[in-house]
Amino acid sequence: MRLLFTVLLLSFPIVEIWGIFKLSALYGWWFFLYMVLVAYLGWRLIKEEKQLVFAKLMGALSQGGNPIAAMIGSARNLFVGILFIIPGVITDFFAIILLLIPIKNNSSQNINPSEEDVIEGEYRRDDELLK
Repeated sequence: MRLLFTVLLLSFPIVEIWGIFKLSALYGWWFFLYMVLVAYLGWRLIKEEKQLVFAKLMGALSQGGNPIAAMIGSARNLFVGILFIIPGVITDFFAIILLLIPIKNNSSQNINPSEEDVIEGEYRRDDELLK
């Protein structure tokens, strides 16, 4: 199993380079323009995600959501940006697949409490008794 994983890991860059040569021979400057455009979009995704990570975290905390889901979503977007920057069609394909997978936002708190969550009772102020 380790040998298979090692062979796949080492053959991945070779397959990417082979694909770049074949596609650039087939499409020429259009493929180069595609590579530059995708790398720019990946760079912009990383830049914008770095600016929005704390806003997403605070938004999740203030709305009673799961801050872990916000952090996982931000980490996923940063990883996708890195995959877009790496030249190659296979990494771009993996990045698009990762972007299409939704992140579930499981809330640990109940935002709309039902009638069962209400506790009724009586109270009295002790400071009025001391006067």
